[in-house]
Amino acid sequence: MTDFALALASFPLLLLIIALRAPIGLAMLVLGAGGLWMLTGSPQIWLAKMKNEGFSTFAHYELSVIPMFLLMGQFATQGGMSRALFRAADALIGHRRGGLAMAAIGACAGFGAICGSSLATAATMGRVALPEMRAAGYSSALATATLAAGGTLGILIPPSIVLVIFAILTEQNIATLFAAAVVPGLMAVAGYMIATRAYLIRHPEAAGAPRAAPDWRERGRAVLSTWPVIAIFALVVGGIYGGIVSPTEGAAIGAALTGIAAWVSGGLRAGGLIRALLEAGQTTGMVFFIILGAAVYNGFLGFARFPQELAQIITGAGVSPWAVLIAMLVLYLVLGCFMDSLSMILLTVPTFWPIIAGLDFGLSPEALAIWFGVLVLIVVEVGLITPPVGMNLFVISAIEGPGPTRASWGAVSWFVGADLIRIALIVAIPALALLPL
Repeated sequence: MTDFALALASFPLLLLIIALRAPIGLAMLVLGAGGLWMLTGSPQIWLAKMKNEGFSTFAHYELSVIPMFLLMGQFATQGGMSRALFRAADALIGHRRGGLAMAAIGACAGFGAICGSSLATAATMGRVALPEMRAAGYSSALATATLAAGGTLGILIPPSIVLVIFAILTEQNIATLFAAAVVPGLMAVAGYMIATRAYLIRHPEAAGAPRAAPDWRERGRAVLSTWPVIAIFALVVGGIYGGIVSPTEGAAIGAALTGIAAWVSGGLRAGGLIRALLEAGQTTGMVFFIILGAAVYNGFLGFARFPQELAQIITGAGVSPWAVLIAMLVLYLVLGCFMDSLSMILLTVPTFWPIIAGLDFGLSPEALAIWFGVLVLIVVEVGLITPPVGMNLFVISAIEGPGPTRASWGAVSWFVGADLIRIALIVAIPALALLPL
């Protein structure tokens, strides 16, 4: 068996191991080490690689942004900022038909601006908005689907941990990628709200009766209560994009300010600080273990020259660049049914990016990387609400009761449709993701 064939055969084996419920980081670590052993015929090389891999992987200063953003999200959760965001969105549009669902989507976008994690956004907003939606007469299907889809905004609205990883893998500027994701993020918010209204046209019984609108003074107080979120987002993302602070410095400032705001509100007392630190530490450990496993596995693929040979095969076959891109996006949608977003990014980008970089899309190398990064971010986000895994839907359903129902999957398909339209628009009009350039 050639080196290329061995590397190619490792992909279905990896998916099989993951399907057997093995931790993804461990699966990539074992396959990468085993593949290096088979390529070299000796354990010395992969043992030497394992000796140095941990240091070489985690010596990247940019990776320190991950625990900072995770801690920032935990402080925001403990500080009750999600509730203030939902109250503000509810005061503005909650009185309209389906307004409570759209308010939940808007609150998810606001919370995603200081969180960076989809599952954390879905879980936090689910605990806040789900009881309110059920009390207002919303169906379980619409409530769970809305919050599951809104939770995906946690990794799309900057700051985003997935974008940080993509920037490191492709050696791109994190601030530029953050800025590029803003317009697609706003498109997602608008698309989800339109999907909500479209669903209610088909299922008018799914939402409670509209209620009286609050007066403008009450609306003003509700919006004013969200000032810590607005200020922190402006300082962190604005500071990073404006070149005032580095992404790591911005994340550290954001974590500190969010922690202070949470402490003042009382959320970090009575054990809240310990819970936030433990949650952030555990999630960081999980993320870093996946990064380590992916580094070893991609080292095996690199040793086998798999990315280079695959790129040569595709470019030599004369396949249209657009056909290659669409095939990759479809593969991401399929993988999203079984894998989490971070694992997909770490597994595929080291192989896919050299192929995309070698094709002609009429864009500069920097513009191509940003456009591809935003597209990848969107398609891996869709995997969080598609069956059979659909992690966000399971998270929301776990708050309410048993697993997702057939009606919930049917309702969430309207939001998946909105995502597919958004993907098609950004593929057809790259400028939508290139406004920062």
